[in-house]
Amino acid sequence: MISLSDTQKIGMGLTGFGVFFLFFGMILFFDKALLAIGNVLFVAGLAFVIGLERTFRFFFQKHKMKATGFFLGGVLIVLIGWPLIGMVLEIYGFFLLFRGFFPVVVGFIRRVPVLGYLLNLPGISSLVDKAGESNNMV
Repeated sequence: MISLSDTQKIGMGLTGFGVFFLFFGMILFFDKALLAIGNVLFVAGLAFVIGLERTFRFFFQKHKMKATGFFLGGVLIVLIGWPLIGMVLEIYGFFLLFRGFFPVVVGFIRRVPVLGYLLNLPGISSLVDKAGESNNMV
């Protein structure tokens, strides 16, 4: 079992609430208040979990500047009040930032009993294989 500090536990809670508010904001037809709260909680939770310095190093690596620009630009546009455009930019930036983690996530989900069976179905398997491919190192 992984031991978490109190700060990391708070970060996990903030990140969880951030994801919940983002999801709930999208379900409610891109409610800008919920999306703004979700964005702030998600980024703050990430900083609490891995620390401020590592968060800045992750986002501002030279090869991830385009992805960071799209992600943080999307957050800013949501905060300004254009939720649909902001979320599109944010999702694109998120996939660019975290594409190195997708093969690990796909490999983990394939080991989960019910989800692994669903991911190995003929039509879904090829899509998941393509999404799980990574030619970039993290």
